[in-house]
Amino acid sequence: MDDVEKNALIGSLQSRKARVAILGLGYVGLPLAVVFAEAGFEVIGIDPIAEKVEQLNQGKSYILDVPTEQVARLVAAGKLRATTDFAALLEAQAVSICVPTPLRKTGDPDLSFIVSATDAVAQYLHPGMVIVLESSTYPGTTRELVLSKLVEHSKLKVGEDFFLAFSPERVDPGRTDWTTVNTPKVVGGITPDCCEVASCWYQQALQTVVTVSSAEVAEMAKLLENTFRMINIGLVNELALMCDRLKVDVWEVIDAAATKPFGFMRFTPGPGLGGHCIPIDPLYLSWKLRSLNYTARFIELASEINTNMPRFVVGKVQDALNERGKPLKGSRVLILGVAYKPDIDDLRESPALDVIGLLRQKGAQVAYHDPFIPAFRHDALEMQSVADLMSEVRSADCVVIITNHKVYPYAEILDAATLIVDTRNALGKFGRANPKVVRL
Repeated sequence: MDDVEKNALIGSLQSRKARVAILGLGYVGLPLAVVFAEAGFEVIGIDPIAEKVEQLNQGKSYILDVPTEQVARLVAAGKLRATTDFAALLEAQAVSICVPTPLRKTGDPDLSFIVSATDAVAQYLHPGMVIVLESSTYPGTTRELVLSKLVEHSKLKVGEDFFLAFSPERVDPGRTDWTTVNTPKVVGGITPDCCEVASCWYQQALQTVVTVSSAEVAEMAKLLENTFRMINIGLVNELALMCDRLKVDVWEVIDAAATKPFGFMRFTPGPGLGGHCIPIDPLYLSWKLRSLNYTARFIELASEINTNMPRFVVGKVQDALNERGKPLKGSRVLILGVAYKPDIDDLRESPALDVIGLLRQKGAQVAYHDPFIPAFRHDALEMQSVADLMSEVRSADCVVIITNHKVYPYAEILDAATLIVDTRNALGKFGRANPKVVRL
């Protein structure tokens, strides 16, 4: 095998002379672009959304985890720029694809963003290029979809002329202890040379790179990580349903079990699953297995339980109001927090959206407050966060805590509210014995 292309590319990566292109400047792509720019690479961010590109070129960040000051410094230094023009790939030697992989309404994978990104790379593919797919997907996508499209558009050979690998993103928005830089990075190549080149690239900017034998292993590892969490969350959500019928405090049960120093990992129930990974990634695996005549029963069951948690929450609200002589229809319900997890501005797959929709279907007058999300649009629903939190708390027939943001004055809210349904145990011991608090 001729190693000229491989050795030249590795040399370019190690000297930081290789230009890096990041396709998709969202929660995964922008932090990665900043990390490579900080490591000394010249980085080009490519995104079809002109507003993102304009903000970035003005030195502004639109993601909480990436400080505007850092973006401004890198843009001013000429290390980071953005464009909507995919022809910029002609300048790049290293390309990372960080595009969304949502589910369709039917539950099937929507690979249209990967397909579009791959078509763009294929159009500008040239010798001496390394391409890494980071978007979460089912095992086989990198080889069956991305590779096939790249070779279809050129006569270049993978592992010789260009190099292709999969490296799953591990972004946890709002987290400061584990970031893009210090979270171990798994890399699996289409060929051993592909893995060598891709891992060499990431080693220039990230602290720990873990290589595996194939792209499929890397793809499956990502799905295992999130399937593990999804199934365990499903387990504690079902535990909450069982404890509700048994009249046992599920939070006290979990606290007691968590005192065991071995053989137990703490998971907590909630109003449903949210985020860009846990509600979606396991269903990619389940979908793929169905094509092989296999039913992923744990995944399907956990998904069913987690998906029905918003209905359980709405039932709790309805029952709590009924006990106080109020129908849900016409009642004023205030939702606290619509982000999918605390202290971030990410609304993706948030269970709050389902809870709001179900409450409105039943005739409730629904408002929300979220200090991180001043307004949102979801399908046909448009809402704005209420301006005066405590005034709304006092006037609401029921306050429903969906996202336990740390900034909320919970003692004040507890004192002012008439009725609270706490789905996150945000009130802790103060809500346990309070007659106006209903807990999950």
